[in-house]
Amino acid sequence: MNHDVDYSPSPTLARFHRSNAFMRGIRGPIGSGKSTGCSWELMRRAREQKPGPDGVRRTRWAVVRNTYRELKDTTLNTWLDWFPEAAVGEFNNGDMAHRIRGDDFDMEVLFRALDRPADAKKVLSLELTGVWVNEAREIPKGIIDALGDRTGRYPPRRDGGCTWRGVIMDTNAPDDDHWWYRAAEEDRPRSWDFFSQPPGLIEVDGEWRTNPDAENLANLEPDYYETRAAGKSRDYILVYYANRYGFVQEGRPVYPEYEDSVHCSPEILEPIPGRTIYVGIDFGLTPAAVFGQITVTGQWRWIDELVTEDMGAVKFAEVLGPILRNRYAGYDFEIYGDPSGDDRSQVDERTPFEILIAREIPVEPAPTNDPVIRREAVATALSRLVEGKPGLLISPKCKITRKGMAGGYALKRVQVVGEERYHDKPNKNRFSHPCEAAQYMMLGAGAGDTVISGPPKNFYRKIEYTDRPLI
Repeated sequence: MNHDVDYSPSPTLARFHRSNAFMRGIRGPIGSGKSTGCSWELMRRAREQKPGPDGVRRTRWAVVRNTYRELKDTTLNTWLDWFPEAAVGEFNNGDMAHRIRGDDFDMEVLFRALDRPADAKKVLSLELTGVWVNEAREIPKGIIDALGDRTGRYPPRRDGGCTWRGVIMDTNAPDDDHWWYRAAEEDRPRSWDFFSQPPGLIEVDGEWRTNPDAENLANLEPDYYETRAAGKSRDYILVYYANRYGFVQEGRPVYPEYEDSVHCSPEILEPIPGRTIYVGIDFGLTPAAVFGQITVTGQWRWIDELVTEDMGAVKFAEVLGPILRNRYAGYDFEIYGDPSGDDRSQVDERTPFEILIAREIPVEPAPTNDPVIRREAVATALSRLVEGKPGLLISPKCKITRKGMAGGYALKRVQVVGEERYHDKPNKNRFSHPCEAAQYMMLGAGAGDTVISGPPKNFYRKIEYTDRPLI
């Protein structure tokens, strides 16, 4: 390897490089050089690896992103821009791997995405020196933890072991109820180290101006941030340019009918005594449950949620059971789950339904998994009034579900030129699971019947949206 490049880290990235923490994360605005810094951190640590018995410094790294499209379009481009094939060695497109060798140097870099279950499983079985998680806000905390467990395994101890091992992460600002926020701002786990870059934009007299202390400005075009901020929503600017925690709606919302000022109650919705509590469950590795009731007038009220990360059916049942028995003791329940949960696990041949029923949670499959009927069952309630009140009201207690309904549960845009096109299926993320659990809940309670048979005469009434919630 003979590749001379001038890399000068910004002040925040310099502190990031000096840290030896097992888990390190850096948060910053777009264009701040985060990906460049992480690329060089892998190379630096590989060069600092102590030689093995044969005098060669061997390391193996995984570079992880949530989807292959983003991995190839962004992460890989950054890497090859700094370490081009002509200078350091050919990139293997078939294996998505870059092998870089020198006289006393042998570095493997494996690029992997997590949008295919089989590929995610392979990542979590690798023997690695370390991992770089690009745009970590898109990756569940359980995956981050599991990736950490795969580090420090190459080179093996018999060959001298790893000089440094661990996980580095970069991200744009996530939401303030994200695992990153909890770890960086509240819990501060031992052996974790977090770094935050200065904002690219600051607000001056009500206008956005380039922050003179922003990092990487010398490598950006003049007025980079101000030019890009034009026409963007305030929430978008705060997250992507001002580096503040927040929520940004991206893609086409599955429920454009949802209006937060109308459909979210200003106060916690308490369960109505004597009324059945319906529960919907979405299975998978990120199971979620939503709890709801129907008032005597026919209004739906979503009163609670249980949203988990990387949790199997057994553990999920252990968490859900006490909520049903203790928090809502004395109520009758009807519990409905994703019909695909009746498929047998590859691990122990039991279905999620069998696991929950064995733990005295009487769940049954929702009547259908048809995506059109599922969406319309909820949309119908959102689009009507019940005695002057919205047909569906969500408790602020349902934080993740509420953000999902407000746009986090969305159809992702297809990357095509000349027109706006979107995928047919919603993007799978932490917002999709409780929103789909709510669909199963309402279908189980009969909300899908109206979708199939059609509404009675005068069923629909237009909602006049105001700034005041209609409760």
